[in-house]
Amino acid sequence: MTTYIAFLRGINVGGKNRLSMLELVGIFQALGYENVQTYIQSGNVVFSSNEKIGAKETAKIRAGILEKIGFEPSVMILSQKQLQDAVFHNPFPSNEGKALHFFFLESHPTQSNLKRLTALKNASEEYAIDDKVFYLYAPAGIGRSKLASSVERTLGVALTARNWNTVSKLASMAKKV
Repeated sequence: MTTYIAFLRGINVGGKNRLSMLELVGIFQALGYENVQTYIQSGNVVFSSNEKIGAKETAKIRAGILEKIGFEPSVMILSQKQLQDAVFHNPFPSNEGKALHFFFLESHPTQSNLKRLTALKNASEEYAIDDKVFYLYAPAGIGRSKLASSVERTLGVALTARNWNTVSKLASMAKKV
């Protein structure tokens, strides 16, 4: 059995796309997944499966949410190993959990414009790209960061982002499954 982490994008934000974590657990269990756990209200799910999770299974999860709740969120799934690799390759200090962000990319960026990314960052920000993860260290926060708000468009790749606190908690939960 393999442990996976699902990241749902755009749920429970600003009162839109409301989905309780209890309902989310039920949806995953109804689809046959085991050891289903969620973390905070932003759509982070740790679960186990005997099947290799790919595009077909991800579409099944989206469809299950659509059928039960009435909207179809973007879902990105990483294996426990992929999440561990992202944590291992993080080049920035992790003692400021809300300053460090992991942008998990759906695919390898092919249209990346590194000059554009560098021009968008402010003086306190640093970034790095490794495999399918864009790391952003933003000690001043990402709320007004032009870089943070432009990563997806600039790289030309769908993504979902989580801060270090969330990533480290999910990695810890996945180890215990």
